[in-house]
Amino acid sequence: MNGANFFLIMNLLIGLSFCVVFLIVSTRSRSAAAARWIASAYAIASLSTIAELLVAYTDWPKLFALMAFSSVLGGMVLIRIGIGKLYGVPASPVFLGVFFAASILLDLVIYPLPRGTFMHSISYQVPFALIMAHSAIAILHSTRRMMIDRVMLVLLVLASLQFIGKGVLAVLVGAGQTAQDYVHSYYALVSQSTTGVFVVIIGLMLLSVFVLEIMADERTNSEVDSLSGVYNRRGFDVHCDLALRRRAMGPHALILCDLDHFKRVNDTYGHFSGDSVIRHFGALLLASIPDDAVVGRIGGEEFCILLPGVPLDAAVMFAQALRGSVAMQTVPGLPAGFHITASFGVAVFQHAHELGMVMRHADKALYDAKAAGRNCVRQYRAAPAFSVVSSGA
Repeated sequence: MNGANFFLIMNLLIGLSFCVVFLIVSTRSRSAAAARWIASAYAIASLSTIAELLVAYTDWPKLFALMAFSSVLGGMVLIRIGIGKLYGVPASPVFLGVFFAASILLDLVIYPLPRGTFMHSISYQVPFALIMAHSAIAILHSTRRMMIDRVMLVLLVLASLQFIGKGVLAVLVGAGQTAQDYVHSYYALVSQSTTGVFVVIIGLMLLSVFVLEIMADERTNSEVDSLSGVYNRRGFDVHCDLALRRRAMGPHALILCDLDHFKRVNDTYGHFSGDSVIRHFGALLLASIPDDAVVGRIGGEEFCILLPGVPLDAAVMFAQALRGSVAMQTVPGLPAGFHITASFGVAVFQHAHELGMVMRHADKALYDAKAAGRNCVRQYRAAPAFSVVSSGA
């Protein structure tokens, strides 16, 4: 077995391995369709290694040469579809179909040309370079801007350029006089080894994108309250810290809100209706808060809202608007005339390290709102300072 044959077999095994791994990833990723398309891409492209060997050792070199070309190109087209689904930049099926058919026709036209000429070598590699560039452009146009996405973009550009480089190399060192001579040439050794390197690197980068996506989803699931849809206590603390890092100096406002007589809802209408109230209230909060605000469910029927950069007066007005919105809502599953209400406590602070203290202040204000009859907003007011004046004789 010569070196080129070795790399052909290794590329086959690598491609099939990536196919299996992407299929496994598809069972956990929210981009399952993208993972399955990429798995299919590696499976189809792997067939080219078998076709390359059949070119060298059978009497139908033209047929298997066409199969090798079309399987590699087909795999790249499927990768473009997968990348489009992963990055939200879909490719036109009509465009891909026309491109694939035109590339096959081009391969048939240049097949009789002398091998090792620029006309043959460059023309053969151009479709591969173009489809890789098309995938790179998709990532460039996507809204994702993580470091790994930039690395993926650079890799696809390099992969596109290396196909042009392979065409030039075929002219410089020779790719054999016939298609059957290819696997015995020095060029085949270089070509298959570089292809193997890019297959592995691009596959690993794509896997990394999927794994990071899965990890982000798992982290989000661990931080979000499944019933209300807002952050749970852990998620609220984490995202408050992030929000206050982005905007260190205040004023910042904190609003504690508690659903009034929630136990009565559970006792009268059942826990399913109580869950509906929590779900409905969480959706209302998410629809009402500003983009930079953080909202979490920190107790059974108690919620907390952080409003970075918001002064006390504006926070009180916001809480009043929320209170009015809650009182006007009807909840599915409850009687039409039944309305829930909520009580709100508002406090402000200046520095991130004061968050624990202001939670106590907002809780005191919320207690005052409940004591005042519920369905109202109260702001924290510090207790007046008393001074003791001693009188002299």
